[in-house]
This record gives sequence, C-alpha cells and structure tokens, in this order.
Amino acid sequence: MTFTEILASNPTFFTICCGFLSLFVGSFLNVVIYRLPVMMQRDWEHQCRELLHVENAPQPATKTFNLLKPDSHCPQCGHPVHPLANIPLLSYALLRGKCAHCKQTIPPRYPVIELATGVLSSIVAWHFGYGWACGAALALTWALIALTMIDYDQQLLPDSITLPFLWIGLLLSLYSVYVDSTASIVGAVVGYLSLWSVYQGFKLLTGKEGMGYGDFKLLAMLGAWLGWQMIPLIVLLSSLVGAAVGITLVALRKHDRTKPIPFGPYLAAAGWISLLWGDNIIESYLSYNLH
Repeated sequence: MTFTEILASNPTFFTICCGFLSLFVGSFLNVVIYRLPVMMQRDWEHQCRELLHVENAPQPATKTFNLLKPDSHCPQCGHPVHPLANIPLLSYALLRGKCAHCKQTIPPRYPVIELATGVLSSIVAWHFGYGWACGAALALTWALIALTMIDYDQQLLPDSITLPFLWIGLLLSLYSVYVDSTASIVGAVVGYLSLWSVYQGFKLLTGKEGMGYGDFKLLAMLGAWLGWQMIPLIVLLSSLVGAAVGITLVALRKHDRTKPIPFGPYLAAAGWISLLWGDNIIESYLSYNLH
C-alpha cells in the first residue's frame, strides 16, 4: 500500500499529517502577515514618487525585502534566527518565548498563529477527508488566517490574496468541487454588490465610509467558493459576531469609538464556518421554522 493510499484510507492519520504540516504553514503565515503590508507600503511609495516625479526625496532602502528575503530574524534585535530555533511551537517552548541572542520576549502571537493554523487545518482535514475538496479548503483556510490578521493589524485586505482566491473559487466551480459555476458566478457578484450597496447607502446618509472595498472583494471571494446561497448566512454570522465584539470592546473601553473596527476577520470566520457547516446550519434553520 502506497503512502497516498494510507492517507486516503486512514482519516485519523491523514488529519494528524495535515495538522502537523500546517504548523509549518502557520510559521510562513507569520511572515506573510508581517511582510506583505510592508511590501505594499513600499510599492505605494515607489509609485507615488514616479507619479509625482519626485527626484530629491529620500529613496527607500534598496535591500531585498519580500516573503523569502531577508531570512527570519528576531523582531527586537534583528539577529538571524537559526533554522533549529525556527521549528513551530517547539522552538518557542524550548527558548521559553525569548530570543536566543538578545533574550527579549518574542510576541506570543507567533506560536498562537502556528497553533491556530494547525488546529483549523486538522478540522478541515477531518471534515473533508483525503481529496481535492480538502486540499482547496486547506488553502482557503490559510488565506483566511492571513487576511484576518492583516486586517486586524492594518485594516487592510490585500488584493494579492483576495483576487487570486476569487478566481480559484470560480475555477473550482467548473468541476463542482463545492458548487456549480452558476452558483459560483452569481455568488461572486452578489457578494460584492451586497456590501457595495450597503457602503453606498451608508455614505449617502452619513457622508462617511462605513467599510473598505477589501470587504466587498472578500465577500465576493467567499461567494465564488461557496455560492450565492451562503451569502445571507455569511453576512448574518459576521454581522452578529462583529456587533457583539464591537459593543463589548466599547463597553469595556478596550477600543476607541473613533477608530473603525475591521470587518474582515468576522467575514473570514463566517466564511470558514459556512465552508464546513453552512449546509447543516441552513437545513437546521429551515427544518426548525417549517415544523
């Protein structure tokens, strides 16, 4: 029996393998979450200089900075991290959450994101089992984790993540991995226009912008993956959780009322829940209300 056949025939072993490997994906997601906004900022500055023909302005650093370079380093002292000190969860535990060089505390969010990626990936693997549906769902899960944290930190949902995954969702519909092409295309359109309409109405009434265009694209992406039937559920779940969290933070004075609360994390969470259990939630709701 080949290794592939073992994975396909043993759901528990397959789930463990996915969870373990996803810890390393979570380590890479930490890099994406930190570096992608910096890369975008530098690119915007470069475009502004070209547009304004600024010649004497200070030029940005020419040192290579992308998702692969420079190598991992301590966020405090900048000392390179040895590969053996970069093992997900284990290295953080052995180093007791401190840099091996400067002994400064490493933010606990790094192992938390690694652990969350492993746990959520294990749930996806157990739910779908071995197959293309699982592979695609894992990729979507990782993308949603990155989008959630970037939006939480920067109030930004990068097109470099949302748009490729929107197209991937449409392509998957050609093979009806989750939904057919009609539901996928309509889902992308409805997802975008629903929040766009809310945005335009709110702006017309208040003169303020209630959300960003990244939220429209994220919901369009989820609509492409899950179909138009899931859009109401995603909007409802994200709105309920977002409202509850926002009111709680303001009540506890943990959030400045003048500072907008990012909506992307709630859309991402609602989309992930709908990916796994959306059909069951809708069926339970309809069954309860029809009897």
